[in-house]
Amino acid sequence: MWESLICILRNSVKDQSHVYEASGSQHFRTEASYSFVFKDYNFTIEFFASPFLVRQWEVSGGKDGKKKKETLRIDLIGESFDEFKDADILLFNTGHWWTHDKTSQGKDYYQEGSHVYEELKVKEAFRRALTTWARWIDANINPSKTFVLFRGYSASHFSGGQWNSGGQCDSETLPIRNEDYLSGYPWKMKVLESVIRGMKTHIAYLNITRMTDYRKDAHPSIYRKQNLSDEERRSPLRFQDCSHWCLPGVPDSWNELFMPSS
Repeated sequence: MWESLICILRNSVKDQSHVYEASGSQHFRTEASYSFVFKDYNFTIEFFASPFLVRQWEVSGGKDGKKKKETLRIDLIGESFDEFKDADILLFNTGHWWTHDKTSQGKDYYQEGSHVYEELKVKEAFRRALTTWARWIDANINPSKTFVLFRGYSASHFSGGQWNSGGQCDSETLPIRNEDYLSGYPWKMKVLESVIRGMKTHIAYLNITRMTDYRKDAHPSIYRKQNLSDEERRSPLRFQDCSHWCLPGVPDSWNELFMPSS
């Protein structure tokens, strides 16, 4: 969504040379944070990668205690949050990383304090992580200064498997037109909506779940990387991407909804 937003805004200014990355280069980097300056408007868009909103962690493991084990601190907010708490507009989202093996299985992964849960269901872990986020917002954000928006979970369209088990979408060329074929409403959004209702701070909610569910034709699929061999193009286990979106494409419509609301 953020790439789409930068492109839309950059293409609307008179002098595009006055839009640049804060480091001075005019291309996207690959690190976990980005900052683009719109010089003529004294305006900056920053992106911080925090896929869980809470902190990824490591604890000692193994018999000798030397081996490190990854955990997710569902009681600690992401490390970068203090860097943007004074922003004029904050836009959050999370969801897809909660479907990966470690998070969905929930075994020896979720941590609160010094305790690593032997097993914790992903739905409960997700609720606790969002509650950690909500408490941080209520304690640190001044709603008279900062507008806070949460973008909902976007649909994925893997057929015949998941992202790591041969799921495919490369043959899709049309949106879903029969509502009977849409997915059920994700439990993640039900949890999110419950947490938001309990917050003191007003949160604008951009619910794009259903509108994205129609667009099974709009994912990069086997074309997410360039210059692949024919064999690589037909290797769905390794190369199909049916959760991210092509640009120009679906995320542009999210920004068309986001900009008037902010």
